[in-house]
Amino acid sequence: MVQGASLTCLTASGNGGVYGLIIPLWRRHSKLPRKNPVASGFESQCPLHLCPQGLHFRGNPNTLKRRNLRVEAGWLFNKGGEQELDASSERSENANEDILIFFFQLDLATRVQYALNVEQYDIAQQLRNKLAEVEGEVIRQQEAKRGSSSKSEAQDKAISIIRLRADLQNAIDKENYAVAAELRDQISKLEAESLAATAKALVYEKAQYAFRLGQKVKHQTFGYRAVVCGMDPICCESSSWMETAHVEKLARGSSQPFYQVLVDVHEDPNLLVAYVPEENLVAPEKPDMGRFDHPYISFLFYGMDTAGDFIPIKQLREKYNKPRHEVPMDRPDDDSSGGADA
Repeated sequence: MVQGASLTCLTASGNGGVYGLIIPLWRRHSKLPRKNPVASGFESQCPLHLCPQGLHFRGNPNTLKRRNLRVEAGWLFNKGGEQELDASSERSENANEDILIFFFQLDLATRVQYALNVEQYDIAQQLRNKLAEVEGEVIRQQEAKRGSSSKSEAQDKAISIIRLRADLQNAIDKENYAVAAELRDQISKLEAESLAATAKALVYEKAQYAFRLGQKVKHQTFGYRAVVCGMDPICCESSSWMETAHVEKLARGSSQPFYQVLVDVHEDPNLLVAYVPEENLVAPEKPDMGRFDHPYISFLFYGMDTAGDFIPIKQLREKYNKPRHEVPMDRPDDDSSGGADA
């Protein structure tokens, strides 16, 4: 099992400063070795490389002081929780880890391509094997989370029910009523489990979202600006997280879309990633062309479009099976003067 892998990311702050981010990545659900087999010389040439765990920001001290930017190491996996309902109540370790695993996949894919470019084929094969393991495990996790496995589970249970019904009829014909009663109970239990699995799979297949990847949103309660980077049709967090976030007090409860959002570091530098119910988010009335800073932005998005939203990279769209959003060429307030100048 992987106990610690990390990824170094650098992204410009927009005013000449640089955020340095050392991200702890995958702590479980994989059989990858602890140490990276790639030679150190190769690592130093890669655009992204694995490094020791930790989290820090660096930049111009005066700029950071003026903007009151402060990030405390270790928040990503801090399980101590305040019971008061504030922005930190929607902080999600699972959402953050999901993003970091996605970074890990991108990093491995980059390493494979680089090794092939410099004709280091043995290293490329090692990395390709590691990438295959990671992708296989991620797919299994996504299927369990998003209902694909629930669909196959429902089909397996349906087959078992058919077999048990045949055994039940055989027991009745032989007047073995004690066995028949046990079989009837088993059938009832399997039917309930099959119905639940089918319902879960249908929720994911028919999910409709009010917001899209890369869209800028504002939290209706806490007021911070954020960008959507992931989504689930229902709340996929633990019961303890839902209790801390007071999900039971929401008008639509847990059976509504929940979004992974990146929070602008200038508005809440200690939150970074939140898991927010759809009813708590609102889109800006006018295009938000304002500056937005976050250490993950440059790895998940190409940049901003003409409406002020961010354009998700292809891999992120594929992860959530979303089409590319096309911004209308003509805005409602545009006039047709361009034709006269032609």
